[in-house]
Amino acid sequence: MLGILGKVFDQNKRDLKRLNKLADEIDALATATEQLSDEELRGKTVEFKQRHEKGESVDDLLVEAFAVVREAAKRVLGLYPYRVQLMGGIALHEGNISEMKTGEGKTLTSTMPVYLNALTGKGVHVVTVNEYLASRDATEMGQLYEWLGLTVGLNSNGLSKEEKKEAYACDITYSTNNELGFDYLRDNMVLYNDQKAQRPLYFAVIDEVDSILIDEARTPLIISGTAQKSAKLYIQANAFVRTLVRDQDYTYDEKTKGVQLTEDGMTKAERAFGIENLFDISHVALNHHINQALKAHSSMHLDVDYVVQDGEIVIVDQFTGRLMKGRRYSDGLHQAIEAKEGLEIQNESMTMATITFQNYFRMYEKLAGMTGTAKTEEEEFRNIYNMSVVVIPTNKPVIRDDRADLIYASMDGKFRAVVEDIAERHHKGQPVLVGTVAIETSEIISKYLTKKGVRHNVLNAKNHESEAEIIAHAGEKGAVTIATNMAGRGTDIKLGEGVREIGGLAVIGTERHESRRIDNQLRGRSGRQGDPGVTQFYLSMEDELMRRFGSDNMKSMMERLGMDDSQPIQSKMVSRAVESAQKRVEGNNFDARKQLLQYDDVLRQQREILYKQRNDVLGSDNIREIVENMILSSISRNVAAHTPDTEDEEQWNLQGIIDYANGNLLPEGDLSINDLRGKDAEEMVDSIYEKVKARYDEKEEELLPEQMREFEKVILLRAVDSKWIDHIDAMDQLRQGIHLRAYGQIDPLREYQHEGFAMFENMIIAIEEDVAKYVMKAEIRNNLERQEVAKGQAVNPKEDGDKAAKKKPVVKQMDVGRNDPCICGSGKKYKNCCGQ
Repeated sequence: MLGILGKVFDQNKRDLKRLNKLADEIDALATATEQLSDEELRGKTVEFKQRHEKGESVDDLLVEAFAVVREAAKRVLGLYPYRVQLMGGIALHEGNISEMKTGEGKTLTSTMPVYLNALTGKGVHVVTVNEYLASRDATEMGQLYEWLGLTVGLNSNGLSKEEKKEAYACDITYSTNNELGFDYLRDNMVLYNDQKAQRPLYFAVIDEVDSILIDEARTPLIISGTAQKSAKLYIQANAFVRTLVRDQDYTYDEKTKGVQLTEDGMTKAERAFGIENLFDISHVALNHHINQALKAHSSMHLDVDYVVQDGEIVIVDQFTGRLMKGRRYSDGLHQAIEAKEGLEIQNESMTMATITFQNYFRMYEKLAGMTGTAKTEEEEFRNIYNMSVVVIPTNKPVIRDDRADLIYASMDGKFRAVVEDIAERHHKGQPVLVGTVAIETSEIISKYLTKKGVRHNVLNAKNHESEAEIIAHAGEKGAVTIATNMAGRGTDIKLGEGVREIGGLAVIGTERHESRRIDNQLRGRSGRQGDPGVTQFYLSMEDELMRRFGSDNMKSMMERLGMDDSQPIQSKMVSRAVESAQKRVEGNNFDARKQLLQYDDVLRQQREILYKQRNDVLGSDNIREIVENMILSSISRNVAAHTPDTEDEEQWNLQGIIDYANGNLLPEGDLSINDLRGKDAEEMVDSIYEKVKARYDEKEEELLPEQMREFEKVILLRAVDSKWIDHIDAMDQLRQGIHLRAYGQIDPLREYQHEGFAMFENMIIAIEEDVAKYVMKAEIRNNLERQEVAKGQAVNPKEDGDKAAKKKPVVKQMDVGRNDPCICGSGKKYKNCCGQ
């Protein structure tokens, strides 16, 4: 009965049945396509493009286009896609995720849907996790596309705007996820339309899709400028925290990584800083600095969470083990770690533009991805990205031997057993890949192996430049490679001569990761394309995952049974407990990413409105109508504020309206009480608006039309950009403190949505007021030039990044009357402020 239900409800089986039928159709064209000459085969690209222009959809062209790419790959690359690769390619074209095991040829699989969708001329983006892979694939697969008559671009870090524009104009563009996201943000900060690099986002194929859309989804991309803050308090807080004793002065919870001062600790703090009450409102900053210093000392560990390199703290990605240069912890934690390590304390940064990968990639018309491990996160892919996971069968059956976990009482016992196993396998010539969760672990095992006299390579964040070369030799006889979690993703470990006969590649895991997916990735390095192989995980009761999820009972049971470190237990019960712990952590991580998305969706809606308005301004030849609407809005708002809805018109503040109009929109004395007396609010608005329009016309006559149009854009872009930067920084601050509302039984997300909306409305009002005031009041001469409000620096989670540039003031090319409001926005008259 269950078997029948499985067949009925197994969506994957139904998908594979459908994909098989399409693969049959492509196979049927193989002979005819093979008989075409090179010229005829290349000519198919022009034919397909013409047919598409005449109304045929890409779906209509799929079978023929796939057959053409398949044949071209054989002639150009010497590779002929297997049937399972055709199926994977169709799944990608349909906007799904193809789960294909390591060594099944994902790169070649992607060429077919990429070619098919590039025929539209809208541009296809192939996204990889690092620049090495982007460059490698663009070079290797680029030969195929170019032979077929398509253009290929590589968008890498460090290209000029012109070079980026050229790369994006190609039919197919290879890039990293970070570079795509930052280019989108930069494009929405440009001052002229022709400075934009990207075209509208059409179709993206993401390699290692789980790494980009799941693991990195909690890392927003940020373009930032610096905010000046004192380093003194970080140093003082650090010196104070060094004097505290754990469990006496503060408590640390390993599960939540939460740190709290005890009563003793609070008393010490008050004495150390000479204050009466640490929780007085005037000591909020001090309290915050002490908390961050405690976090830096308790939960952030050198060579696990970060490394010190060239006098700087460099974050280690907990998922990949790679260094994340240019990335900084927020909210002062980075500075607290700098103080802890005795380094120079850098300035905190100010957010100028930001987007999450979740929201960036959801802007594509169609999105597809490939990886060896995605099924465990299918719910997230479906809910957030509307992508299904299609598990593509392997070309040859997997014959790898996945052994049950071995569990030791202590970490030391586990490491000794791991080293013995490695030495034994190394002695008979079997290549070994050792997977570790942290840099620290890889270095411990390396020391053990050195003592044993076993030659080996260490592949961790400290030397990932030579990664590809080390991985290329990891399958040779006698090779021993120690690697952090996902080092070597995207590169296959090919077996050397004679290795198959001695059991293939042995993969040894030194502990379970909190995500099953990453354990599966490690296993998947072995047993590619029907090769033999063996995988074995070694665990101890002192591992972080075991410590966090109830290993105490198990440990005491092992002690009661008198089991020492030389006797591992191999228990299905323990393995199940580990898996359920992993599921729990995966669930928590999913919730965290979902919550991040809910918060970022508030900013996304605002970002879309503002970027659209900005694009309308850049794309319009004449924005006078937009400016006039802003002026009218400002007048209406101010008249309404001074004319409360009451029967008694004596309570109206007509002088307030006159002061506002003369101070912001009209020459001094242009509007008098007599102009407003006897009118209702609507008539006042009309009267003032007419006067303003007349003054606007006078300004138009003083200038050449193109000067006036440029002047309007200069004012509007400056107002939009400066207010938006302030707004997203304020939203960032709001976000960091909003969780405290939960203590008052208030939903923090709803509060954030509500307050964020109010803040956005206030920002729009501020933009309108600024534009109205400066367009009407500023006297303009020649040499008008659009200028950036602030210089931004991409704070890149993965690639190298320079330190964020300082925020620079705009230099406006215009004259202001001495009695006009000062253009710095202080509210004072120009002669009493910047005009002194």
